[in-house]
Amino acid sequence: MTDSPTILEQGLATLQTSWIPIILVPFAYIVLSQVSKSVALGLGGQSNKGKAAGSNAPDHSKFDLSNIRVAKILIHPIKSCKGTSVPEARYTLEGLDNDRRWCIIRADNNAVVTARDVQRYMILINPRIIPDSSCSEGGRLEVSFPTESGCEAFSVPLNPSEEALQDWQNLDISLWGKNDIEGYVCQTNIGRSPSEILSQYMGLSVHLAMKGSRPRICSPTERFPNLDVPSYFQDGYPLMLMSEESVAAVQERIRGMVGIQGIEEKWSSDTLQIERFRPNIVIKGAGAPFFEDILTEFTVDSHRESVDKASPIIRLVSKCTRCMLPNVHPETGIRDKAVPFKVLMKHRRGLDPTQPSQSCLGCNGVLTANGVLKVGDWIHVRQTGFV
Repeated sequence: MTDSPTILEQGLATLQTSWIPIILVPFAYIVLSQVSKSVALGLGGQSNKGKAAGSNAPDHSKFDLSNIRVAKILIHPIKSCKGTSVPEARYTLEGLDNDRRWCIIRADNNAVVTARDVQRYMILINPRIIPDSSCSEGGRLEVSFPTESGCEAFSVPLNPSEEALQDWQNLDISLWGKNDIEGYVCQTNIGRSPSEILSQYMGLSVHLAMKGSRPRICSPTERFPNLDVPSYFQDGYPLMLMSEESVAAVQERIRGMVGIQGIEEKWSSDTLQIERFRPNIVIKGAGAPFFEDILTEFTVDSHRESVDKASPIIRLVSKCTRCMLPNVHPETGIRDKAVPFKVLMKHRRGLDPTQPSQSCLGCNGVLTANGVLKVGDWIHVRQTGFV
């Protein structure tokens, strides 16, 4: 005859049975909430057939990996000033040649001034690279201003000699709270100094500074905790990549939000320029938006089919979080009160696990060797995952 369970044993059995739903119900709720959040927050956070962002296996079914090309190359010689579209660009570990190699700094504390501070004035400054292989300096950086500003254009050498640098003030420049970037205050031998002209234009005492030779090392990312690559005056990383399809998808979302959250009627027909986002490499051909969200490693060259060691590997190391700067029209300098910031916050938030409250568009990359890329070059996908 089997002994009957004691009152204590019956009580323990009851508690064990009760604990299971008590534990599982909140757990299930958290899991389902996170899946729903991933689907809701990301334009492209989940494909029609794929898994929610954050799962281990990205869905490739909506992308054509064999037909992706470079559609545009943009360089921004002076940080936060007007960008330039170029047919080809050389690159080093620090980024595309002459991209954000210069910046404007405050004269009182050597901190970098960005268009987040004085967007209209800076966006309309027009720097151009004028190459000249016949001179030792390799050409010049020419800087011009809107006619109504009354400020004259000036130029500085692209690659000043060591002798010339002896006369340029050498200093440490601060960006995002880090006072660790070596730079030189640019000078010219003709007319007023760049500092005088820029200070007049901006209504603020400033200098034009060129990046020095001491490496500025990028911050590590979640996927690359031992990242050890240099950069110029970019916000964080040497390169930013974005697809035409992604910007087109954001534009469609804008059209659908006209009349909501301050989005004006003009956006029913106005075009969202990719230049607002200040990428370096613009790609097209994947057949669906946000391919850059899962492109982790690739090469770029002129061959339709992948050729081993034809070009260096490029890695995307983090998503690019977005502030209000893309709201500034790149041609007029006028800032829109809603577009695209509010649209991105509604549809592209929560995609970067390290900054879940920020919206993202485009991805930051690092280079592994020197090379050249051209408009029309093919993108050869080597590895995918979640950037």
